[in-house]
Amino acid sequence: MDLAHTRYEELEQHILKINPAADTGRIRAAFEYADNHHGPQLRKSGEPYIIHPIAVAEIINELELDQDSIIAALLHDCIEDTDSTHDEIARLFGAQVADLVEGVTKLTRMQYTSREDEQMENLRKMFMAMAKDVRVILIKLCDRLHNMRTLQYQSDAKQKEKSLETMEVYAPIAHRLGMQKLKWELEDLSLKYLDPVGYHDVEQALRDLTTENSEFLERMQKQIEERLRADGLQCTVYGRLKHLYSIYRKMYAQNKTIKEIFDIYAFRVMVDDIPSCYNVLGCVHDMFKPVLGRFKDYIGTPKPNGYQSLHTTVVGREGIPFEIQIRTWQMHQTAEYGVAAHWKYKQGMANQNLGTEREFEWVRKLLESQQDADPDEFVRTLRVDMFSDEVFVFTPNGDVKSLPAGATPIDFAYSIHSAVGNSMTGARVNGRIVTFETPLKNGDIVEIITSKNAHGPSRDWMKICKSNEARNKIRQWFKKERREENIATGRAMFETELKHAGLSIAAITATSDLTDTLLRRVRFGSLDELYAAIGYGGMSAQKAVGRMKEELTRLGRLERQRAEQEALRTAATTGEAIFPAGKAGAAPKPRHSDNGIIVEGLDNCMVKFSKCCTPVPGDPVVGFITKGYGVSIHRQDCPNADPSRRKPEEAGRWVKVAWAQAGEDAHFRTSLEISAKDRDGLTLDVAMALSAQKVRLNNISARSQPDGYAMVNLEMSVKDKAELSAVINKLSAVPGVFLVRRAGG
Repeated sequence: MDLAHTRYEELEQHILKINPAADTGRIRAAFEYADNHHGPQLRKSGEPYIIHPIAVAEIINELELDQDSIIAALLHDCIEDTDSTHDEIARLFGAQVADLVEGVTKLTRMQYTSREDEQMENLRKMFMAMAKDVRVILIKLCDRLHNMRTLQYQSDAKQKEKSLETMEVYAPIAHRLGMQKLKWELEDLSLKYLDPVGYHDVEQALRDLTTENSEFLERMQKQIEERLRADGLQCTVYGRLKHLYSIYRKMYAQNKTIKEIFDIYAFRVMVDDIPSCYNVLGCVHDMFKPVLGRFKDYIGTPKPNGYQSLHTTVVGREGIPFEIQIRTWQMHQTAEYGVAAHWKYKQGMANQNLGTEREFEWVRKLLESQQDADPDEFVRTLRVDMFSDEVFVFTPNGDVKSLPAGATPIDFAYSIHSAVGNSMTGARVNGRIVTFETPLKNGDIVEIITSKNAHGPSRDWMKICKSNEARNKIRQWFKKERREENIATGRAMFETELKHAGLSIAAITATSDLTDTLLRRVRFGSLDELYAAIGYGGMSAQKAVGRMKEELTRLGRLERQRAEQEALRTAATTGEAIFPAGKAGAAPKPRHSDNGIIVEGLDNCMVKFSKCCTPVPGDPVVGFITKGYGVSIHRQDCPNADPSRRKPEEAGRWVKVAWAQAGEDAHFRTSLEISAKDRDGLTLDVAMALSAQKVRLNNISARSQPDGYAMVNLEMSVKDKAELSAVINKLSAVPGVFLVRRAGG
């Protein structure tokens, strides 16, 4: 028997252990169908490709999902990677299975203008399928988990890319679905490739700590069990260390050693019913000294993802603090498996009703609020929406609302309904009138004051609110209600940004074909649509101008290439030189140079790269002959190289320069400035983004601003402009970052 059939036989045995009544004939037919269609395909590990779908089905079975989910897991790559079709799978295995497989399938047959577009559309498709049937995302999470478990066979670049996507998208989804066990494994596996040094440091520290304190864990566990049973409480207790990534974040974000982390040890107490949970809490507080402010009751106030438990932190006689979590067995299942545990109780429900449940309300809200989003804005806000710290507040009727940490009454109002936010004139928190900027705290009771005569939201509200839901609803109001005002505001902002970029509106509207080409680059049908989007905040003027400038540069490059090809053809027939000696505009011919620059045809001239604009290969550059320091190299868009600012008496000191052919190991130092919302962990997330790009970081500094924002300055070494652009795109995706720019740009 070959490896694939051996693995399948093991899977079938595991399925029958959990569900003895399973239709193994139907499941085996799915395996044979997938095996035949994948045929000789191999994974990077050298194993038959079918091993991956079997492994995904095994994880699905561990979650105790239904057999349609297991069958869909076996077939999940058939539509994407073979000639299989939705209709054929529906005919053989049923419409539900076919819909699940199609929901997991990426949009591989479409062409996209950018990586952001592709990622956005794949995520949007996945969430739409998830809103109809939550099993789509459960299969996708299991698929990603197995891919992460076997990531060692991929290239370094692919390891970084997949790990970053897992950390930014899939782990947060698992968190929102309450699947803590799966989330922890995804985070730990991602960290292993994003920061291998940090991962192994924490892993070693945990190993040392486990050896050092294993007796402490065993002793505390036994002590708690004996006391609770003496009080007549039936329970199960076990101790553990927190998972690796959570410790890593605390160590690096708070600059602590592992021994300084407050709640590294945790004990869980499982009991049969809710009254026993509170009885256990009383016993624990009688045994140990509780730490004030560290008690949380998630039984009385569950988290939005269904998580319930009592949390308290206490200090034992050894002076070591540790956390105790108290829950029922059913709560424990929900805490470990989240919506997957919830699914087991819902299997009799009509499938079309699954998307209407309250547990998945956030999916619908996410899709509604991001309908008109820019691709990278969609991906960035998705991460913020799913993985921000939370604050739980109450309506006057006692309903719980979950909002991002630091949320204001504006966020609360829009979480109730768009109409409430748009007509808000004031707010009360715990019975007292407060300003719109007031940050809400856990347990606050919030009441929104509205008026029919309200003039609608202010543009300043978008700077005050914390949730993307509120920000998007405010944008939608301005988009709908103030179109003419938006066009006027957006046009002014666009023209101002054009001036900063050294362009004019005439350069954009030179011909109708050019205008249409540039508008397609920013995904708008007309200039008025673009102006309106800038006016209501749907697109930033800087981003629109940046993309148009890139497109103009690309079109200019194509035009030059066509001209050079024509010149070559002419030279071949006439025998004339393409660039006669001394002809104005003739660029130095690129060749090898030790310092990376050729000056007026000289490859051994002393040069220095200016610190005001830090040019890198790929930047259009110009040289300035200094007194005693050789030639200073500037980017052509550097303010200090602006022709309008050059002194007439220095005209002869500006010279033509060109990039030489750099060696493989050549790196050029450059600088970036990041503007972001000030928050804990910002510098760490920036450093992780740079690590994911494998960039040499020379220096990093950050400073908080009095208005709640932060500035981060980076000095790094890159090979060329293409690598720098990739770094800027990655940094722009860090939550809270709204501007990344080059020094002098």
